[in-house]
Amino acid sequence: MEIELTKGGRFNLSKEAPNLKKVAIGLGWQVSQNGQTYDIDASAFMLGADSKVPNEKYFVFYNNLQSPDTSLKHCGDNKTGEGNGDDETIYVDLSKVNPAIKEIVFVVTIHQGQEKNQNFSQIKNAFIKIYNQETRKSLIRYNLREAFSQETALEFGRLYKKDCEWRFQAVGEGYKSGLQSFVDKYIVEIKQEETKEEPKVETHEFSVITPAKDTKPQHIDITKKANISLLKTKVDIVLKKKGISNVIARVALVLDISGSMSHQYNSGAIQAFIERIVPVASRLDDDGKLDVWFFGSKFKRTKSVTETNVDGYIQKECGEIKRALLVFKMPSLMLELGGGNNESLVIRDIIKKYTQEKPSKLPTLIVFLSDGGVTDEQEIKKAIVDAAKYPIFWQFVGLAGSNYGILQKLDNMNGRIVDNADFFHVDDLGKITDEQLYERLLNEFPAWIKKAMAKGILSAS
Repeated sequence: MEIELTKGGRFNLSKEAPNLKKVAIGLGWQVSQNGQTYDIDASAFMLGADSKVPNEKYFVFYNNLQSPDTSLKHCGDNKTGEGNGDDETIYVDLSKVNPAIKEIVFVVTIHQGQEKNQNFSQIKNAFIKIYNQETRKSLIRYNLREAFSQETALEFGRLYKKDCEWRFQAVGEGYKSGLQSFVDKYIVEIKQEETKEEPKVETHEFSVITPAKDTKPQHIDITKKANISLLKTKVDIVLKKKGISNVIARVALVLDISGSMSHQYNSGAIQAFIERIVPVASRLDDDGKLDVWFFGSKFKRTKSVTETNVDGYIQKECGEIKRALLVFKMPSLMLELGGGNNESLVIRDIIKKYTQEKPSKLPTLIVFLSDGGVTDEQEIKKAIVDAAKYPIFWQFVGLAGSNYGILQKLDNMNGRIVDNADFFHVDDLGKITDEQLYERLLNEFPAWIKKAMAKGILSAS
């Protein structure tokens, strides 16, 4: 039986449902029919004992759909607010919540509410409810019946831990400064720290370093060329060991740029990864070109990378680092492509380029980097199965994430003329040596070449 709470009411979740670990937080609202378009967003702040977010990744919203401990997963942004059901849902696995987290606050905000003269007086039938994620049985519900006027942000409710028990409180508190109200309240310390360090990030990690007049740019160029040459030698050693040192192949790199990857871009890890993949293309491809795709909810082809333009590639192609919602720092391309994952969409575009736009009898090696959160498994499976008849090999690389789904099951995927894909996972790209990286990237590529030749997919000449 569903229990209805009033403002300030509390419910002991651990006591009333002691075995329940996976719950869903459903949030809903209805927009007044006044001809305006509203963009309403649900978010969650995961707070420590000091009532502050311990790390910016513990702010879960439409551009960061999963917490780092994987306990919270946001269903994504629903901009319409239509219908009587849940408009947005946040899934919570209480067994996975980081022990440092003592409270989870659920808020709903109107994007650009003040600028558009929109507020919660124009929103009706708002509610928050908690239900069993597996049986979908509703436990509690709080209908916000308060008369709001100028508020553009509402704290609907909160889960909090007291005496080792998870409890819920119906809050219903309104604020007039939109999401900024909660940023100031829960992330003020992080915001100040990042504001102080922002120039360092923008000028060092993502800008091309322009030598001063008294420096020696020739020395810098020679050093970089020497490093690329060294990496190509390491690639060559692996190729010779695997018996494919004479193979010519096209090489492409596909990079996850969803919201959960923001730290990888901010830290320079993705730029460093590109610099390690370019030597693979230099060694295998006649033109030494590395084709590049970025994908989030959407995808984008960007300029091919070579030894001559690899410096500062992320900054040049992904844009300047911007602060989303005054909290997260991320490249502008990340905002452009959206915070979700749509692997199948970019896979289809890659197939289109190499089979329709630029068909070739040469093998093509695709290095596909993702931090997980894979959802469209059936579409991915269909795309990879369909691609098996083409001279394309897919090397998927999982990076410090979770829920790789179908990507981890590629070796057991039926229905293909030949096994055309492989997967491996690393927690930190910076902690894997060049030799280990190239060994794993080229692990199944040679075997695929032989099988593809045997099936007539590749020419033996």
